[in-house]
Amino acid sequence: MPKQRKTSKSPEHPDSPWESLDFSATPHTSSRDSLNLADHFLIAMPSMLDPIFGGTVVYLCEHNANGALGVIINKPTDMTVDVLLNRIDLTLEIAPELSSLDKSPVLYGGPVQADRGFVLHAPRGDFSSTLPVTDDIALTTSKDILAAVALGAGPQRLLISLGCSGWGAGQLEDEIIRNGWLTVRADPTILFDMPLEQRFVAAIKLLGIDPMMLSGEAGHA
Repeated sequence: MPKQRKTSKSPEHPDSPWESLDFSATPHTSSRDSLNLADHFLIAMPSMLDPIFGGTVVYLCEHNANGALGVIINKPTDMTVDVLLNRIDLTLEIAPELSSLDKSPVLYGGPVQADRGFVLHAPRGDFSSTLPVTDDIALTTSKDILAAVALGAGPQRLLISLGCSGWGAGQLEDEIIRNGWLTVRADPTILFDMPLEQRFVAAIKLLGIDPMMLSGEAGHA
């Protein structure tokens, strides 16, 4: 089961769940032959009986010799985006392009730093605490991204979560070997545009697998 991953420069008792994390504190060392699953989906196998991760799809934002960090993308909380913004003293401007975001759910990203906010978004933009994942996708933890969203000037595609998922060095690789996860290159359409309840099946289909035939056997791409 994924464990909590500490960020060396983050405050122990932040004043706000949107106080910035210092992504530069995370080493990015990796060997050329090491497995790098950043920008991949982790799809929980039937053998994943953990109550947090069973039935989930995780988008991996970072993976190197020091561990991995990602966000569950198909597990909603009971909080909507407009409620979250109100709690941090931001008001969502009423505009046609924001109408679908207003009542969309905030996701449960995982058990690590569950009191913090994490925003996956595209395009990457210029925010004060951002971890680039691809040329177009990034993970941001600073409040300035939500201030931009509230004004209608934020990223065109985004996913907002509380908490993230983390693994220590070698832990994710061990879980994959033990048939805990399927892995496949991520599809931004599934990540940002697809209804939550359809994401698990859609991610499995990226592998060319019939979800009805999924077993506990290993497999990844």
